[in-house]
Amino acid sequence: MTTSPADISSLPIPPGDFGLPWLGETLSFFNDGDFNKKRQKKFGGIFKTRLFGKNVIFVFGAQANRFLFTKEQETFQATWPLSTRILLGPNALATQMGEVHRSRRRILYQAFLPRALAGYLLKMDRIIQGYLDQWEKKGEVTWYPELRRMTFDVAATLFMGEEAIQNPQLFPWFETYIQGLFSLPISLPTTMFVKSKRARALLLAELEQIIKVRQQQPPSEEDALGMLLAARDDDGQPLSLSELKDQILLLLFAGHETLTSAIASFCLLLGQHPDVRNKVRQEQAGLDLGEGLTVEMFKQMPYLDQILQEVLRLIPPMGGGFRELIRDCEFQGFQFPKGWLVSYQITGTHADPDLYPEPEKFDPERFTPDGSAIQNPPFARLEMKLFATRLIERFDWTLLPGQNLELVVTPSPRPRDNLRVQLQRISSPRSHL
Repeated sequence: MTTSPADISSLPIPPGDFGLPWLGETLSFFNDGDFNKKRQKKFGGIFKTRLFGKNVIFVFGAQANRFLFTKEQETFQATWPLSTRILLGPNALATQMGEVHRSRRRILYQAFLPRALAGYLLKMDRIIQGYLDQWEKKGEVTWYPELRRMTFDVAATLFMGEEAIQNPQLFPWFETYIQGLFSLPISLPTTMFVKSKRARALLLAELEQIIKVRQQQPPSEEDALGMLLAARDDDGQPLSLSELKDQILLLLFAGHETLTSAIASFCLLLGQHPDVRNKVRQEQAGLDLGEGLTVEMFKQMPYLDQILQEVLRLIPPMGGGFRELIRDCEFQGFQFPKGWLVSYQITGTHADPDLYPEPEKFDPERFTPDGSAIQNPPFARLEMKLFATRLIERFDWTLLPGQNLELVVTPSPRPRDNLRVQLQRISSPRSHL
């Protein structure tokens, strides 16, 4: 039964508190890890607030998520905070709409087909094992910042070419850029937003130089940039320089931030559960990992799939997201007005005991090895599996005492003290290129 516009307008808007003029409750949203829980307790499972200058309705649970995603483009459309849209750029896939979005998505997808992923594997393996060598020499490692640098080196190499990581300023610029993506869009010189805009300009200038050099070289599709340079849109035209830069910068962001969080969570949880770590090692024992790691070989590690799925369930690298209402609608007796944002929650859904018994427990056994485990993008899935395989075949690790392992959740979950560990080598490192 369809609810008429007149019926919808007569329904109440969810309870809640808008907070300060324009700013709303944005600062609390960023700084209070219990923001959602406190308001759920006060107002119930659906509540309103104001963030980034926009009215927002928070919803929770699998039913709410299903409602949002089955009404995509009919009632809701994907959106980002203003600061994110500005800093990603007008030509990035995430900010494009309609047919342009669909066309560019088909083009970018070429960089993640199985053939392309198989070609990435050797480069990824070389970078990851290089970091394992460095960590072995140190013995004691503050892991999270090291993982950030490792995933950046992988992403920059695969998306921009091996020459990209030769500039030592590239990673610091990228880190500054990332910090402003979900900031308040206040254009004052000392704000994170403005610092991020400056870093974006430096990154784009470097990207432009790399692209111009590549345009003078013979075509090569050994990395994402090469594929994008060879791509043609529906009219047979190559991508413009400005679009190439925005799309590559988006790929760097997408191939780094949430992936780093997921890998750090894997390291944390398996540091806390050596029995699970040993079971992965038993699964590896019958495989010849050596130099010849292939995509097909990872299919022979179903328990590793279960572990990665449980890591992503227990500590989702993205806590939720936003959709914008493109027309009025009704949900669970409330009016959702056109133009408002709706925030869906992944973390809360994954903690629902009706979906996952004992949701706070790390239990890879809750998932069956049917090959359907991980639904995150194929590049991220491949890098997670490769890193996990190489790490476990070579090291045991112990979480050092006296550190705070509480998770900081913005922009992606990470241990507050950056995950300090002692590594113990259990096998000789394999020779690698």
